[in-house]
Amino acid sequence: MKIIDLLRMSGGSLFKRKFRTILTVLGVVIGTTSIIVMLSLGIGMKSAMLEEMESYASLTTIEIYQPNRWGSSSDSDTEELFLDDNLVEMLQGMEHVTMVSPQLETSAILRIGNYESYIWIRGIAPEAMERMAIPLAQGSYPQPGEPLSFIYGNMVITDFRNVKTGTYEYWENGTLPPIDLYNDSAYVIFDTDRYWSAGSTDENGQIIPQPKKYIIGAAGIVEGTIDEWNSYSYGVYCDIDALKTQLQQVFKGRVIPGQPTMQSGKPYKEIFYSTIDVEVDEMDNVAEIQSQINMMGYETYAASEWISSEMDQMNVIQAVLGGIGAVSLFVAAIGITNTMMMSIYERTKEIGIMKVIGCRIRDIQTLFLMEAGFIGFIGGVVGVGLSYGLSIVINNLVAQSDFGIERISRIPLWLSLLSIVFAIGIGMLSGLFPSIRAMRLSPLAAIRSE
Repeated sequence: MKIIDLLRMSGGSLFKRKFRTILTVLGVVIGTTSIIVMLSLGIGMKSAMLEEMESYASLTTIEIYQPNRWGSSSDSDTEELFLDDNLVEMLQGMEHVTMVSPQLETSAILRIGNYESYIWIRGIAPEAMERMAIPLAQGSYPQPGEPLSFIYGNMVITDFRNVKTGTYEYWENGTLPPIDLYNDSAYVIFDTDRYWSAGSTDENGQIIPQPKKYIIGAAGIVEGTIDEWNSYSYGVYCDIDALKTQLQQVFKGRVIPGQPTMQSGKPYKEIFYSTIDVEVDEMDNVAEIQSQINMMGYETYAASEWISSEMDQMNVIQAVLGGIGAVSLFVAAIGITNTMMMSIYERTKEIGIMKVIGCRIRDIQTLFLMEAGFIGFIGGVVGVGLSYGLSIVINNLVAQSDFGIERISRIPLWLSLLSIVFAIGIGMLSGLFPSIRAMRLSPLAAIRSE
């Protein structure tokens, strides 16, 4: 018997018993919908968590710190490890490393008119800024060779204090200070220790003078209002080479705050980096690269460390949700088995006639498997369509709530296709036992049955 004939016969048999077929298909629809919606919630929660984590830190970035990061000197003969250009060059040659970004951090006092703020400056290479894609509302990234200029976070302006009144107007009164970080002349005091102790006497009895102020221009402002937080909102960024040059000019042989010193207390000639960010090609390779760097003696941190544990918990939740949905599909499978068994009892004489006229036993089995597969296919397709509709409803309800998640239900294409295939497989598996029973019916006994 040809496949087309089997398809026509199986479809016709289901059509003759429309009401029973609809009820059986409805069970598959409910089961398929349940498992898709449950899995989509797990996928959505996992994706939402990853997106939130990525807004705080890159999942493929490793941060490297100096072992003696607080600048204390070692009394042993062990060589101290510093974050320098030699280490940067070594890291760039490692497999799976796509970018190495040294960073230099220092603090300063920023004065504009009667307002001042304590800022934390981070020097980064311009190409790293472009790779990080820091969003700018005004200006552009500083370029190599240009004088020192700053990119201000969109929330930096909220931390300015009125020098005359001593109040932080934004935090106390809700009003922003009348300054323009991009256009106003900004005076920067890098020697903060001397600034706070100016006017007092040093160990030699000399009055400590006010430190020199430097006019530093603005390169840009991070995009966003004062209410729109992002990972760059409170930062002040600049070209790392320009910052090095500025610090060497300001301190001129004196110890730069945050830099390590020799055992004699004298500063090194070289300025060492505060941290080094290593960008890895894939998240799966982060642990390997991090282990290699740790073996060199450096301290490291990667967001993927705690993200992996969070993902394990989310996978458990997703498995539980999928299991709950699978129960409905299991009940539907019982319904398919029942339907096919009833169909065999009703068509016993038909099966006997088919055997007598020479129909192959395998064709009889295939016929019943096709009927069960049709039920699974129709139920799976309708279930996928219904799942998309429920997903839209769930997402709209969540978007109107205070959860802060736009899409908690996400149905990827692979889940839809896999669900249809799974429904067909469940249908055919449910029809396997009834089809075997149909194969084993005696032709003569089947013909004589009423």
